[in-house]
Amino acid sequence: MSTIGLLLLLHLYIGWRVVPLLPGAAVGAAFALWLVVSTVLIPMAFVGRRAADRRTADRWSWAGMLALGAFALLLSLTAARDAFLLVAWPFAAMLPPLGAPSAVAVHLIAAVALLVGVFGARRTPRVREVEVPISGLPVALHGFAIVQLSDLHVGPTVKAPFVRAVVERVNTLGADLVAITGDLVDGRVHDLAADVAPLAELRSRHGSFFVTGNHEYYSGAAEWIVLLRKLGLEVLIDEHVVLDHDGAHLVLAGVADHGARHFDATHRSDPQAAIAGAPHDAALRLLLAHQPRSAAAAADAGFDLQLSGHTHGGQIWPGAWFVKLQQPFVAGLHRVRSMWVYVSRGTGYWGPPLRLGAPAEITRLKLVAA
Repeated sequence: MSTIGLLLLLHLYIGWRVVPLLPGAAVGAAFALWLVVSTVLIPMAFVGRRAADRRTADRWSWAGMLALGAFALLLSLTAARDAFLLVAWPFAAMLPPLGAPSAVAVHLIAAVALLVGVFGARRTPRVREVEVPISGLPVALHGFAIVQLSDLHVGPTVKAPFVRAVVERVNTLGADLVAITGDLVDGRVHDLAADVAPLAELRSRHGSFFVTGNHEYYSGAAEWIVLLRKLGLEVLIDEHVVLDHDGAHLVLAGVADHGARHFDATHRSDPQAAIAGAPHDAALRLLLAHQPRSAAAAADAGFDLQLSGHTHGGQIWPGAWFVKLQQPFVAGLHRVRSMWVYVSRGTGYWGPPLRLGAPAEITRLKLVAA
């Protein structure tokens, strides 16, 4: 079955289960019309991106992605309603009628969730403070501040104003370095160069560092790497730099996305190669890797801390349950043998402009002595 056919069937399922029970013919007809419009708008979120005029393409993306978000909420709630009614069926004689009230509840909950989700996705992310205890951390690195951005997904619905607001907030945090752990963009350089330009204004003591995520490879990674370097970001592809911080040496390495080799054979995503030749007496070995599943190889390579993203923390509940099927960690600080792994919920969002149960974040990680 085609994707369009499946989409149509799922819309019909929602209509069949909910529309006849809505109060009044006008309300039912209006909702049925919305389902028809939604069936058309969702494919246009992807087809419309090909429009020659960028403003037109972005409008189609906005409309289609909002429709996709609303549809996802309605589908989940309709399925949950049916499960609830099935469980309640043996007790129907003891309960008031549940069909119509639960159908109305589906719409009300979906509407509120949509509004809350859009607000959560579109506001400037809050700063999340995280302390990372490191054994044997020298005094010079105590309090060393790393500001992490991840998964901004600059594209049809995330534009320069959002990026600029993030940069302005980062610049208030007194960062020693800024780490951007991939999935910065969703689109080509010629369409989005102006929207990522505010990243040139990021300020920190040691500079801004970037590693590729899977979406960079969907969007022309080679061109993006050239542009980001022009903006002053240091791009680390299976390599490292050594930072001198008040006499203490910190090795900062980065690997390409876990699946990068399928797009560029020279991008191996190899933590061992990234740290090769690094000084053995470094006080800290830090790895930037887009996907958390790089952690086992990073621990084998001798890193003390890995910063990752990719998961969005699930972005829309219960998305975290599905993330666990692919990644070892969904969000937060975790331990892999002697190495810490921090997984950001992401600074932007992908697809529908919604965040529910997984707030976006700008992360400020502070190194402290264990």
